[in-house]
Amino acid sequence: MKVTEFDYELPEELIAQTPIEKRDESRLMVLDRKKESIEHKKFKDIVEYLKPGDVLVRNNTKVIPARIYGKKETGANVEFLLLNNIEKDIWECIVRPGNKLHVGTKVSFGDGLLEAEILEIMDGGTRKVKFIYKGIFNEILDKIGLMPLPPYIHEELKEKERYQTVYAKYEGSAAAPTAGLHFTEELFETLKKKGVEIANVTLHVGIGTFRPVKEEIVEEHKMHTEHFYIKKEDVEKINKAKREKRRIIAVGTTSCRVLETIADENGFVKEVEEDTGIFIYPGYKFKCIDGLITNFHLPQSTLLMLVSALAGKDYIMKAYKEAVKEKYRFFSFGDAMFIM
Repeated sequence: MKVTEFDYELPEELIAQTPIEKRDESRLMVLDRKKESIEHKKFKDIVEYLKPGDVLVRNNTKVIPARIYGKKETGANVEFLLLNNIEKDIWECIVRPGNKLHVGTKVSFGDGLLEAEILEIMDGGTRKVKFIYKGIFNEILDKIGLMPLPPYIHEELKEKERYQTVYAKYEGSAAAPTAGLHFTEELFETLKKKGVEIANVTLHVGIGTFRPVKEEIVEEHKMHTEHFYIKKEDVEKINKAKREKRRIIAVGTTSCRVLETIADENGFVKEVEEDTGIFIYPGYKFKCIDGLITNFHLPQSTLLMLVSALAGKDYIMKAYKEAVKEKYRFFSFGDAMFIM
């Protein structure tokens, strides 16, 4: 398959720059794979489409304020983006300007609250960095760091928590699992009263999620890897539902990728902590999930390929064309889609 088969025209004004005032008032496009129908709803109407016994699997990772600005010993300004915690106080970072940050360079952030030393230049030009500080690292980041918003968002984010899900728990992501941004605590209560169960996975989203596919042929693309784990109680909840032929609905492509990574041929999952580099594109046979709640994805992206694998490429491209026509809001702060 050619990557260009997953292209579509998107007017720039449809790229959402700020979050909607109330999370669950965003729009929801509902796709039924059997009927190949398209419905237009509000996100809170998801209650109508979820059944008692369904298990919603969500990613409870928490975004860290991973973009920090500092100064070299020369006084020159620099920018670091924390990507991956390699061990203890050693991180993989994207640094700017890269050509000025060599091995051994020292940088100070937040008037000395945090210091860093470049240890190594890694594959792809990222840096292995050691951080030195007094106190608690995440508390220092909260004081001096900014949310690492995607490159297509140019507006300032006024409230940090709007780039977090209401159930964000375990810190480690450089980007939010954005399908979950539409949920409120009240909506979860309504779903629980209906008999919908909630299970969690934790996948720390890397900035690689925004990297474009550079190959011309889809099958030649190599996915970035991301670290995840799933706990025993969540495994048991999912497997019980599978045995009882109840639906597993993934909240977001990150939850979907975890479940499809760990599922056996019958869709049963296991307790595990590892990295996943699973690449899902048309032709893939889903083993675990029965539905997906997701946002609208970038043209020619691996995430658009994933939803095309689930719903069918022609159907998805038709739905995206309809979304543009109906002026849906796209990408991280945009509207949602439910694929049944």
